[in-house]
Amino acid sequence: MRFARFVHPGGVSFGVVEGDGTSGLTVAEIDSIPFNEVRFTGQRWALADIRLLAPIFSSKVIGIGRNYADHAAEMGNEVPKEPLIFIKPSTSVIGPNDAIRIPSVTSRVEEEAELAVVIGASGARRVDRAGAEKAIFGYTCGNDVTARDLQRSDPQWTRAKGFDSFCPIGPWIVTGLDVSDIEVRCEVGRDPENLEVRQIGRTKDMVFDIPSLISYVSHVMTLLPGDIILTGTPAGVSQITPGDTVSVSIQGIGELRNPVVSLD
Repeated sequence: MRFARFVHPGGVSFGVVEGDGTSGLTVAEIDSIPFNEVRFTGQRWALADIRLLAPIFSSKVIGIGRNYADHAAEMGNEVPKEPLIFIKPSTSVIGPNDAIRIPSVTSRVEEEAELAVVIGASGARRVDRAGAEKAIFGYTCGNDVTARDLQRSDPQWTRAKGFDSFCPIGPWIVTGLDVSDIEVRCEVGRDPENLEVRQIGRTKDMVFDIPSLISYVSHVMTLLPGDIILTGTPAGVSQITPGDTVSVSIQGIGELRNPVVSLD
């Protein structure tokens, strides 16, 4: 199923995205959060008539650094011997079509297209691989926007990755998807109808697979329902500037688009 969170004439709801392809989709409202038993209210809207939000509330977003060998190499780094984790604050999360806002304190901001894992109702605390797999609710597209110059200058990555709007998520959460070998793609450009491919990778090339990541993180911090793990980015990261549109597409999930603007 595809679960979305959206604004409609009556307020904000969760819903199930219905239909095939990218046109003619509808969103059927459900009466609670997606983790509960799905009960439809009977209300439906055309996707074009509502506004999608980030698809879930998260207490935290955990990023994984250098989880693709080609990206580690392009950054001049070795592949880590164990998962390299960092935190992006919940205030950095935005949804589809929301603007990535670049502050004047940085001179180089880059996109990082990533498969995002959403933790389900059971959460995860000190779980093994089997427990990690049970903790997965679904998957969505993520963009670990990074102020690369600040990442290089600061002893820790919090500032470089933690600005408001530096974590686009969406457009919806897909459950029951086999993500062992799917394409992760990023396109950027000034013309939204003619974007340039910047990143293409496949999840089979992750250094640490998803159950390993969830298990590892859960031995450091408790993962709560709705928490997100960004699983790393393939090679090809590049500068984004005001006026650009960034598109993150993941096979079997969909496309996450965000314009880039100046904060100041």
